[in-house]
Amino acid sequence: MSAQTPHQQPPRDFPERDDDDEMLDPADAEEEIVDDDDAAMDSGDEDNDEANLDPSETLEEIALQNDSTAHFDAHTDSIFCIAQHPIHSSIVATGGGDDTGYVFDGTPPRRPLLPSSYESNPQPVERESIKPLFKLEGHTESLNAITYTLPKGAYLATGTLDGALRVWATDQPGLRYKFLAEAKEVDEINWLAPCPHPSHPNVLALGAADGSVWVYSLNIADKASPLTILQTYYKHTAPCTAGAWTPDGTLLATVAEDSSLEVWDVFSDAAAAGIASPDSQSVVSLNGTDERFRVDGGLYSVAVAPTGAFLATGGAEGQLRIVGLPRLSAGTTTGTGQTGQILASLQTQSDGIETLSFSSPPLNLLAAGSVDGSIALFDHAHRFAVRRHIRDAHDGEAVIKVEFLVHGNQTYILTSAGNDGVIRRWDARGGTAAAGNGLLAEWRGHRGGGEGGGVLGFVQGAGAVVTAGDDGVALVFEGGR
Repeated sequence: MSAQTPHQQPPRDFPERDDDDEMLDPADAEEEIVDDDDAAMDSGDEDNDEANLDPSETLEEIALQNDSTAHFDAHTDSIFCIAQHPIHSSIVATGGGDDTGYVFDGTPPRRPLLPSSYESNPQPVERESIKPLFKLEGHTESLNAITYTLPKGAYLATGTLDGALRVWATDQPGLRYKFLAEAKEVDEINWLAPCPHPSHPNVLALGAADGSVWVYSLNIADKASPLTILQTYYKHTAPCTAGAWTPDGTLLATVAEDSSLEVWDVFSDAAAAGIASPDSQSVVSLNGTDERFRVDGGLYSVAVAPTGAFLATGGAEGQLRIVGLPRLSAGTTTGTGQTGQILASLQTQSDGIETLSFSSPPLNLLAAGSVDGSIALFDHAHRFAVRRHIRDAHDGEAVIKVEFLVHGNQTYILTSAGNDGVIRRWDARGGTAAAGNGLLAEWRGHRGGGEGGGVLGFVQGAGAVVTAGDDGVALVFEGGR
């Protein structure tokens, strides 16, 4: 390549300088510039500035507290749902607003024999996140529900805000996962509930935003149809907000925003026992046309008593309804006298009840968590008398979930989570005079403060509690008293 001649610019024409203008006038040569003793500019009196601060503008020091022993932070958005393997309780699955789910081992790490203060030169160590065992991919919207099937956790299912039901087959320890199938029959899935019926393993139900209820059977051996629709129900006329199976799995109770309750005879056990006609889909059907049952604003939670004799529904403005159920066993009935009857109408709390939990025997308690920040305990052995009303259970923030421990000798312990980002455990024994409302322990670590920092769910055992945080982090708290 030949060299190019550089571009030559013409010389600049600088303006001609007027030297006379630059010369100092002799008459001005001895003019004295008087020093007015101006002080040098400084940054001001810091002490005086602090004294003049408006008290309303005083900076608040934020104290951060993290009581967790481990954490999982692979999600990049809020964790909306969490599930626990029914056999291996340390295996936890989560789903979030990042359109992704994860499976990880939530076993609390072993603590050192001696605290760090015994080290010759203790140094702060940044804690590493728990590593995922498996990533649940393929979703195109946020995961709104997640569950393992019963009785052995053979399948893991997710439900999304765009109506996709995706299922993975798992191995017995719950460590390996293989995608099985996807179904998309609705626009949005609100909840998933596994069926505990011993004769119908690996069955789950879902409730949709269009009010419909679907029951699926999962079977990896059925190559043609691994997801089989067993039942579909369309009686609700508004979003189906919650569902719960009876303890034996024979009946499925669902509620909706139209203030309706349906108890479905999914496997025709009630019909076989002569309680319902073969043409009837439900054994109990109540809605707002019955003024005794009507709850303006809708129903948002449902739970079935351990005996299966009745259920509780929670709705707007703190309204509770207790409804009798038939008790079925292997196609036979053990009691029908109170089926469909409204046994009690309760209103202790002032805002929506979105979480309910029954204690296991020998206690006879129902816990209700409200958006008003309170927890109420009702004694269903004494006409649902209020045993305790913990008015400020979560510092004025909504109670997201309450759940009694199910196994072991500590079934009197109630765990609660709130929008304040705190997990608390309560001793439900005793009455209204219980010291500190029976508070046993509390664990902090989520950001809290209302929007964006609450606990959206948890799973638990006697040894640990694992949370689903609105801040996108799952925390592991050691659960001993």
